[in-house]
Amino acid sequence: MKKHILVVPGDGIGAEVTTIGKQVLEAIAQKFGHEFTYDEALIGHVAIEATGSPLPDETLTKMRAADAILFGAVGHPKYDNDPTAKVRPEQGLLQMRKELGLYANLRPIKLFDELLDASSIKPEILRGADILFFRELTGDVYFGKRERLDEGNTAYDTMIYSKYEVERIVRKAFEAARTRNKRLCSVDKANVLESSRLWREVVQAIAPEYADVQVEHQFIDAAAMLLIKDPKRFDVVVTGNLFGDILTDEASQIAGSMGMLASASVGDNTGVYEPIHGSAHDITGKGVANPLASVLSVALMLDISFGLKAEAEAVVSAVDAVLKAGYRTRDIASPTTQPEYVLGTDAMGQQILQLLQA
Repeated sequence: MKKHILVVPGDGIGAEVTTIGKQVLEAIAQKFGHEFTYDEALIGHVAIEATGSPLPDETLTKMRAADAILFGAVGHPKYDNDPTAKVRPEQGLLQMRKELGLYANLRPIKLFDELLDASSIKPEILRGADILFFRELTGDVYFGKRERLDEGNTAYDTMIYSKYEVERIVRKAFEAARTRNKRLCSVDKANVLESSRLWREVVQAIAPEYADVQVEHQFIDAAAMLLIKDPKRFDVVVTGNLFGDILTDEASQIAGSMGMLASASVGDNTGVYEPIHGSAHDITGKGVANPLASVLSVALMLDISFGLKAEAEAVVSAVDAVLKAGYRTRDIASPTTQPEYVLGTDAMGQQILQLLQA
C-alpha cells in the first residue's frame, strides 16, 4: 500500500511525540511491506511566528493533498496570559477542523491493566473500562457567533447546532455501537438548553433505525459524575463539542494520564490523528513527554484511514507489551516503579520500535 502522510508537529511537545509517531509508521511500513511518504507543515504558535497566520495557506494545501495527517499539539503560554490577542494558535486548529470537514472526533478510553495504579480512581472501579467517545467537532460554542458588548464588559458565545450536524455524528456513533456492545449514551443538557433539545430530538428520531442498539440519554452534569463513579457503564458516548471536550479530558484520568489517549478527527475525506494532550510547554525540550498517545494515534490512522487492522493491532500490542514489561514515562509511573524503568520520550519510543522491528 502507498500512502502520503503529512506530519504537523505544531507547538511544544508536539514535535517530540510526533517524531516517535513517524518512526512507528516507518517501522510498520518496513515490517508489512507498505510505502509511506511524508511531508511536514506548520500550525499554531510556530506558524504565527513564521508567517503571521496560525494556519498558513501552504499548510492547508498540504493537508488537503495528504491521505492522513499525524498531528502534535497547538498552544503557547504567551496567548494564555493575553486574552486580548487577536491571533491565537487555537484559531489554526479550529480552522483546520472546519476547512477539512472534521466533524467527528473519536476518542477511545481503553485502560491498560498495567496502569490501574496510575489513576487516582480505585482499581476495582476502573478495571474493564472501555469507552469510545464521539465528540462533534465543528459546531457548538466554538464556532457560534461571539461578541464583546458594553465596551468589553459583556461577552457572549453562541451554542448553535443544525439538525444535519447532529445527524451525521449520531449516525457514526450508532454504527460504532453496533460493532461493540450495542449501547449508546447521548449526553446533552436538554432540560435547560434549546440546542440540546434539538440534539435529543435527532437522536430519538434516528434510534428506531438502530433497534439493536440500546440508547440512553444523560445530562452532562450526571454523565460527568457517572464517568468517575461507574465508567464501565459506558460503551459508546456521543455528545456535542463543548461537553465532549470536557468529558474526554475528565476521562483521561481513567487511563491514568492524558499522555495515553489518542484521538481521530474525521469527516468524509482526510483524517487527523493526534494525542488529546496539549503542547505542555512546562516540559517541552526536557525529553520526558509521554509519546504513547501519539503512537496509539498512529494505530487509529492505520485502522480508520488505511483499513490496516493487523498493522494497527501490532502497534497496540507493542504498547501493551512495553507496559507489561514495566516501562513507564514519568506521568504514568507509580511510587513503586523502579527508577531504571522510568523512561524519557525517546527511550520509550525505542522500546516500541524494538518490538515492531523484531
